[in-house]
Amino acid sequence: MKRQWLKYAGVVAAALMLSGPAFAYDREMAEGYAEVFKTVDGPKAGKHLHLIKPDKFVEQVRQGAKFTTVDIRTPGETRFFTSSLPGNRVIPLAELFEHENLSSLPTDGKIVLFCKSGTRASAAAAALRGVGFENTYVLKGGFKALSSYLGPKEANAPIGAKAAAR
Repeated sequence: MKRQWLKYAGVVAAALMLSGPAFAYDREMAEGYAEVFKTVDGPKAGKHLHLIKPDKFVEQVRQGAKFTTVDIRTPGETRFFTSSLPGNRVIPLAELFEHENLSSLPTDGKIVLFCKSGTRASAAAAALRGVGFENTYVLKGGFKALSSYLGPKEANAPIGAKAAAR
């Protein structure tokens, strides 16, 4: 009888150990992300993820749209090239969620994040929307796509008559 009880206790212990990781996630945070991603479905997923194509971004800049751009690339990546737009901030992703950096971002204005290719910016934007920065967007394809669209010299220069003529 004791032997059977030990077998039963071993099976229960193993089941609890195996099921433990399934309950190890932060339920409240998961519910927040479920809210962030609930509209992401079908062919308009990019719109729901707040992706902005380089041409639309440049068009908005030319039209004088007001927003804060945030380059989240590393200091090594931004050493030579970053945005020269008014309101641009350079905050590496590793520092983005520090209190002083979050408190410097507008909660009522449009924020456009970019990195090299858009991958890091997509993750950061989803997290920013999850913590309350609802009006956060991603430059689709990142600095690389913007440079390709405008050309490498124009991408880092103020947008003027030469770029507007394109």
